[in-house]
Amino acid sequence: MAKKGKKTSRRNLEKFSHKYRLVIMNEDTYEEVTSFKLSRMSVYIALSTLFVLLVAITVATVVFTPLRYYIPGYGDLKQRKEFIHLKMRADSLETAINQRDRYLKNIKQVINGEFTGKLDTTMLKVPKVDNSTY
Repeated sequence: MAKKGKKTSRRNLEKFSHKYRLVIMNEDTYEEVTSFKLSRMSVYIALSTLFVLLVAITVATVVFTPLRYYIPGYGDLKQRKEFIHLKMRADSLETAINQRDRYLKNIKQVINGEFTGKLDTTMLKVPKVDNSTY
């Protein structure tokens, strides 16, 4: 059984090394324009090389040109720091708006006489400072 497997693999390797002739002819005059001697292995190597070169050129174009900024999630450090700064600023503005709304609601309750006078000041929530950008 092992000998049969070796014979088939050797036969397949021999198929890769068989030479073939590719002839390009003029259809009107049947004149031979050019001809090539090829094997399956040489065609495989040529196509593989072409594929690798195309991938390398594409990657180099994206990496070394401004096209990289169109890739989602890719940006320079300055833009990232600015984004984090703006996000922190938006969060602080949202907190300030919520505090102002609460203050105005309490003032409205006092003016309308609905204030009960019971405030729980024992549990103060102090916001933590995010130092991730430093």
